[in-house]
Amino acid sequence: MMVIPCPHCGPRTEIEFVFGRALEAAHAHDDPAAMMRRANPAGWTAEVWRHIHGCGAWIVVERNTATHAVKGTRLPEVPAP
Repeated sequence: MMVIPCPHCGPRTEIEFVFGRALEAAHAHDDPAAMMRRANPAGWTAEVWRHIHGCGAWIVVERNTATHAVKGTRLPEVPAP
């Protein structure tokens, strides 16, 4: 089972989270072709997940798609107003 360290709540099992999408896809949402090019490569990727059964925060998870190892998490960058 994958353990995701929430920046607010600490380490939690993956069942507390819901996958959002790959971080690149989140930034390229206006370009469907860019999203299709990044189907699901094996290796390290940054993804957006939501801690749905915890604090409710959206977090960025650096995860290996082949092994499900988690390198780390962080809060998403929010542009200044």
